[in-house]
Amino acid sequence: MGKSLFLGIDCGTQSTKVLVYDLDRKKVVARGAAPHTMVSREDGTREQEALEWVQALTLAMKGIPKALRASIHGIGVSGQQHGFVPIDRSGNPIRPVKLWCDTSTVRECGEIMAACGGEKAMIRRTGNPILPGYTASKVLWLKKHEPKAYRAMAHLLLPHDFLNFWLTGKLTMEWGDASGTGFLDVRRRAWDLTVLKAIDGKRDLRACLPPLIGPHEWAGTLSRRAASHLGLPEGVPVSAGGGDNMMGAIGTGTQEDGSLTMSLGTSGTLYGYASKPVIDPDGNLAAFCSSTGGWLPLLCTMNCTVATEQWRGFLGKSLPELERLAARAPVGSDGVVTLPFFNGERSPNLPRGRASLLGLTMGNLNEANVLRSAMESAVFGLKFGWESFQRLGLRAREIKLIGGGSKSRLWRQMTADAFEVPVVTPVEEEAAAFGASLQAAWAVGSGGKADRPALNRLLARHVRMNRAAQTKPSPRTGPAQERAYLRYKNHLAALAPLYRPE
Repeated sequence: MGKSLFLGIDCGTQSTKVLVYDLDRKKVVARGAAPHTMVSREDGTREQEALEWVQALTLAMKGIPKALRASIHGIGVSGQQHGFVPIDRSGNPIRPVKLWCDTSTVRECGEIMAACGGEKAMIRRTGNPILPGYTASKVLWLKKHEPKAYRAMAHLLLPHDFLNFWLTGKLTMEWGDASGTGFLDVRRRAWDLTVLKAIDGKRDLRACLPPLIGPHEWAGTLSRRAASHLGLPEGVPVSAGGGDNMMGAIGTGTQEDGSLTMSLGTSGTLYGYASKPVIDPDGNLAAFCSSTGGWLPLLCTMNCTVATEQWRGFLGKSLPELERLAARAPVGSDGVVTLPFFNGERSPNLPRGRASLLGLTMGNLNEANVLRSAMESAVFGLKFGWESFQRLGLRAREIKLIGGGSKSRLWRQMTADAFEVPVVTPVEEEAAAFGASLQAAWAVGSGGKADRPALNRLLARHVRMNRAAQTKPSPRTGPAQERAYLRYKNHLAALAPLYRPE
């Protein structure tokens, strides 16, 4: 085989997925996956063991034939953002990883922002407030609650950094994923010392942070130990990789101004490429860097398919039954409103949020309305971010939809109707793993140089949309959609004061 095979790895919340993409044949030629477990507690704790990711990667790689593994020419890693992976001097994790959806550090968010002059001052400093889920508050939480573990922390990594470290033996952190820590100034792509001192005024946390690298660079090459473990050739280049949203942007070809991708997964995300920093003075949109050399303004909701899965399990319905029942309900679910905050919420900032089912009457309480309302709530939560995009002058000709929800015809139609733009889905559904493989191909092909035109050509050749399944807005549902969205916002406004940070 030639030098056309690239391995993409995506370490997500629920599983690790791998795929091998063949540049010459323009197709995915092998896949594998293995699940993760998660510890959840009523105080908002959401944790995983970092070494379980390694175990999942090992199992997932068994789905890749040995002949293909032996011919891999480059590796890219995508990882769930914001997770806090503290390791000791020997490179071993010192405690379970607090994940992106962990909301147990609300108090620490407020303490860091207060020390930096408040939320508006934080946005001026770094481009972002410190929200629950971001890495910064997790570090302060460890310092306060587990001081022995904090003292043992030699290095501070993110999930994809940890896998890069396990693969190469080298410590790095890439701009895009680093911008979700809360202590990176996204304009300068540099650590903000004031924020780090707000976390610990005595210890210089910069000593714990890996070198920052650009998305075009290599994190290193595959070590002998990792190569033997996975059945891959030693010395294969490992690209910088990045957060799952950044890799999803690559995997959907979101690399030009005005291009938007939406993910309907465990969380809901809406993001678009920008050639310059996009700072939201209201803090609704995250001002992240992209993993292509630009910026990636992003909205994240912490409850998307979470709500539908909770109701599906409670009612004992299969996925086809959910779709069939929800399709029977009218737009607006006969007035039934779901606030889907099973995990608290980041956008809007309601970390103490709880899920609610509202607007019930003797005549509208049925399975169809409840299930459709759960689906509508995911779309309405993301429309909240869409309005922030529009206020900042960002427009879109279409939305590229990914994640588990993109497989639902009903959810695609809801999205097109609510956002009033066509919705398309990529041919390759695993956008993050696919994006990681393409970033690896770019880094290897350009020799680690920041050759953006080469990236654009690469994505133009290999990222394809399923145009035959394009979903257009239905003009008949517009007024009903607007009434349903207004009802959702009114209920949200009424209950939000109960859930805001203290």
